[in-house]
Amino acid sequence: MTVEQGIIDKLNKNFELSYLEVLNESHMHNVPANSETHFKVTIVSSDFEGKRLIQRQRSVNQLLSEELAGPVHALAQHTYTLEEWNKKHGVSPDSPNCLGGGAK
Repeated sequence: MTVEQGIIDKLNKNFELSYLEVLNESHMHNVPANSETHFKVTIVSSDFEGKRLIQRQRSVNQLLSEELAGPVHALAQHTYTLEEWNKKHGVSPDSPNCLGGGAK
């Protein structure tokens, strides 16, 4: 199983999701081809109702602690309630360009 699929499986299993997008953005960084080190996740979940941003991100970090301790170097998180997501018209922000050099 790929790291990306493992992340998708864990998030699907542990959150009540309205929307999930997991993007492998490793190609945007100075890592070998086909790496799985940099990810962007957009999660829309009723589990985030009444929770501050830091609480939401901590819950994702805790769930993905094995990946973050191993192959995943960076995890950009965009965590929303359904109401917040609808106000953003169903779009999460683009990730910035890597400042650490070009891709290999």
